[in-house]
Amino acid sequence: MEDYLKDLNDVQRLAVEAVEGPVMIIAGAGSGKTRVLTYRIAHLIANGVDPFNILALTFTNKAAKSMKEKIIKLVGKDASNIWMGTFHSIFARILRVEAEKLGYTSNFTIYDTDDSKSLIKTILQEQQLDDKRYKPDAVLNRISSAKNNLYSVKEYMEDLQLQSDDIQSGKPKMGLLYELYTKRCFNSNAMDFDDLLYKTYVLLRDYPEALHKYQHKFKYVLVDEFQDTNFAQYVVIRKLAAMHENICVVGDDAQSIYAFRGANIQNILNFSKDYPDLQTFKLEQNYRSTKNIVSVANNIIVNNKAQLKKQVWTDNGIGEKIRLIKALSDNEEGNMVAHYIFLSKVNNRLANKDFAVLYRTNAQSRSIEEALRKSNIPYRIFGGLSFYKRKEIKDLLAYFRLSINHNDEEALKRIINYPTRGIGKTTVEKVLVAADESDKNAWHVITNLKDYRAQGMTGAVAEKLEAFATMIKSFSAVIKTKTAWEAASHIAKSCGILKDLYDDKTPEGVSRYENIQELLNAINEFSDKPQATIDGELIPNTLDEFVKDVALLTDADKDDPEDNDRVSLMTIHAAKGLEFPEVFVVGLEENLFPSQMSLNSRADLEEERRLFYVAVTRAQNKLTLAYATSRYRWGNLTSCEPSRFLEEIKEEHLETEFINPKSKDNFNILKDRNSFNKPENIPVDFMKDKLTTAEDFVADDTSNLQVGMDVEHQRFGMGKVLMVEGKYPDTKATIFFHAAGQKQLLLKFAKLKIHKDS
Repeated sequence: MEDYLKDLNDVQRLAVEAVEGPVMIIAGAGSGKTRVLTYRIAHLIANGVDPFNILALTFTNKAAKSMKEKIIKLVGKDASNIWMGTFHSIFARILRVEAEKLGYTSNFTIYDTDDSKSLIKTILQEQQLDDKRYKPDAVLNRISSAKNNLYSVKEYMEDLQLQSDDIQSGKPKMGLLYELYTKRCFNSNAMDFDDLLYKTYVLLRDYPEALHKYQHKFKYVLVDEFQDTNFAQYVVIRKLAAMHENICVVGDDAQSIYAFRGANIQNILNFSKDYPDLQTFKLEQNYRSTKNIVSVANNIIVNNKAQLKKQVWTDNGIGEKIRLIKALSDNEEGNMVAHYIFLSKVNNRLANKDFAVLYRTNAQSRSIEEALRKSNIPYRIFGGLSFYKRKEIKDLLAYFRLSINHNDEEALKRIINYPTRGIGKTTVEKVLVAADESDKNAWHVITNLKDYRAQGMTGAVAEKLEAFATMIKSFSAVIKTKTAWEAASHIAKSCGILKDLYDDKTPEGVSRYENIQELLNAINEFSDKPQATIDGELIPNTLDEFVKDVALLTDADKDDPEDNDRVSLMTIHAAKGLEFPEVFVVGLEENLFPSQMSLNSRADLEEERRLFYVAVTRAQNKLTLAYATSRYRWGNLTSCEPSRFLEEIKEEHLETEFINPKSKDNFNILKDRNSFNKPENIPVDFMKDKLTTAEDFVADDTSNLQVGMDVEHQRFGMGKVLMVEGKYPDTKATIFFHAAGQKQLLLKFAKLKIHKDS
């Protein structure tokens, strides 16, 4: 059993073997963090710790599954009994056991963001509040923040600062919305993702027997990606570990990039204050990247003041210098990225999947996509619409949800008249009003119509509602007696969704029908897999168990498609935890990266710098950084300055010839951002006697521009018109410039001087 320790370096081994008491492992990028965490758990089991007494919290279900499989290979099948998963999946598991203490049933629904927004919209309509002032996204974020900071509705209402903030922002009813939202979720026997954290905290705070039970159960607590935990997560972790204090946190403060989701970097920065006898291990050897890439990452992160100091190093080769591309526009940036990917594939015999293009915002993917398509380079975008977010999938899942939990009001609203069964919007509104007035839920009204005759629940309306309720009850009976696949197939056919989609022969309709078939395939696969075990009890592969699993899936848990030889396009946030042989980081411009929103405080700016650090450290062998001097943003062409982060990279690590092959002073130009776009600071590498000086340059009317004309551009120099297309003023001209190559310009923006002797 000791052989696996030979795979570790000295510091990794010390971190694995220090199993008693509080431990913090600071893991630099590419330093083998996952291996250390995996081996540490295996080492606990190998030394006699019961897997049932180990709690390991990760940030994706995929990571938990992968780690558990590795641990089982190291120490045997008994390791399958570890409590390992995401915060939300583990806490949901606890809450389903303890649900009755909090007034829920164990089959409570977990609302996703769409469900929560739908509920908030309904409440806003009922309260006759303006959804332009009380934007559902903003309301949900406010409620989420309150829960993550462990404010109950009562505490929120009594907090003078919070009330003052709401009044000043023009939203004095925010507390009321929090109260109504909480009440409606409870009446629907539903929790949202934030509730899974908050309700676990309430359970441990208000029920000493529950706290005692789980403190004795979890004798060893391990937390991955600790820098990304929020206040609520940390409070619950501390409560669970308070009995034995065998708590091990693993993370890297330099990769804390989720403040917008509530992550609190102070959790890792101040961990030693909460545990004075803490043992700290720093994993500083990078196994992923070349020396040049590691040096650049160190150049960047050293500028942050709020950090735990470490010096990442590597034994890997020096590697190529970091390529720095200056493009004249976002479209040219995309073309240059596609060009270098093509060249690298040919010269280095790389596959498409070996490349990743990272950007700060999703909107930046457009120019990259266009360039890759033109070059016939296949790609895939991460962070697009998740399979389980598609309408037809959510519709069928809503039937499953309502059949499992009749009180699920959001599921009921979604499917009560889909496919169409004559229950109109007016009827649904009557049901919801009746439920609200009687402090019940919609299902109670539908199944007790005799009590609501005064509200118009009679005649044909009552018959349709009763028929709907009878159908849902029949589905519930099927779920209890059939396998997941048998029940799902029966519901899909009987509710009418399959027929409705099959009858739609449009390409979109065919695609939706195929998606439903794919969902049923996934359920069939779930039915056939070996039964899971929780605390020694076999869990049946029933439809309600499948729905529980799906509710906790995130985009990070999606399986790779079979055809995965594609260039990866994604935001830097989505790239965390991934690595690629070649990485392109684009859009390194002021107000884009760092974001304009981050320039108001040091904390925000330092988070942006950590984001850049994460981008750089995704690269294994080759890193390319790119920026444009002009970019379309919000429909307008804007001038751009290079990002301040580029100034933090030492010149010795940069291959700056890609800025301008003829310039001898590239790096100084880059340094001087304030005067960067002035013509006198841009090297001109093609000069003719007829080239106009900057002072004398006067742009001509280009409405009659013709193919073959010689033209002059202040930045590109002399060129010849190759093609003119479109109607003025939206005319586009393709021009070959002797110094800058072929460009396509929109004439209403391009300032050109026509040389009359052409």
